[in-house]
Parts: sequence; C-alpha cells; structure tokens
Amino acid sequence: MGLPGTGNQAIYLAIGVIVAAVALFVLFGPPKLLAKSDTPDFCVGCHPMENEYEAWIHTGAHRRVKCVDCHLPNENLAVHYIWKSIDGAKDAIFFYSGHVPEIIRLSKHGEEVLQKNCVRCHDTTVTHIDTERQCWKCHRRVSHTRSGAMETL
Repeated sequence: MGLPGTGNQAIYLAIGVIVAAVALFVLFGPPKLLAKSDTPDFCVGCHPMENEYEAWIHTGAHRRVKCVDCHLPNENLAVHYIWKSIDGAKDAIFFYSGHVPEIIRLSKHGEEVLQKNCVRCHDTTVTHIDTERQCWKCHRRVSHTRSGAMETL
C-alpha cells in the first residue's frame, strides 16, 4: 500500500511527460512542422474554410498577412503558442468529430484577439479614434465572407 495521494502525483507526472513529449515532437520533430502550421495553406488544409481562404487570398493588403497574425494573440510568444495549441486542438476535435458548424463565427475571445491585432497593426492610423469599437463593424468588407474593396460608414 502506497502513500496517500501518490496515485494523483503519478497521473500528473504522466500527463506532464506526454505534454512535454508532444511539445518536443512539434518543436524538434519533422523539419519545419511548427513553421508550416503558421501558413494559411496549413489552416485551409483541414478546416472547411475554403470560402474564407478564397476570400482572403483575393483581397488587398491583408493578403500579405497569415491567419495567425490576425486570429492568434501576438503580445508574446508564450501566449501565442498556448492559444495556438488550444485553438488547434479545438479545431481538430470539431473537424475529426464531424461537428464543424455550418457558419463559423468568432468566439468572444476570438473577437478580442482580432480587435487587438487590428489595433496593433494599424496603431498609427487609429490613434485618434475609439479603439474599443470593433473594427469590422465599420470595415464590413474586410471580413472573409464579404471581401473586396474596403467599405466604411
């Protein structure tokens, strides 16, 4: 008979080892896997996002940025990769379980991240306006499904 609580410690240790092994595999495993997972071609590879991808690739200046530039936090590398892992796991579960929503919408967290990234990239342009208002409310045609020339109120 072992000490009380040692079973839980073993479980936590096993989970830690598995997470570390997966992280090491992604970082040092197949060449450039981590870099490849930052590309729009990777994102569209398993997501039912063909329409959004097509809209993105045919739009003006935003065609030069990657999905992760807008849709993941970019304050620091640790937060970026934590949310990349969370979002990637969630997307994989939805995709492989067959439960992808017909219309994909941003979560509340996704809206906050997107807003911060709009302001971060366009900071010199938006210094004199209310940055709390969601950028895509005025710039409606910047979103993937209504792409084309920018439209403002």
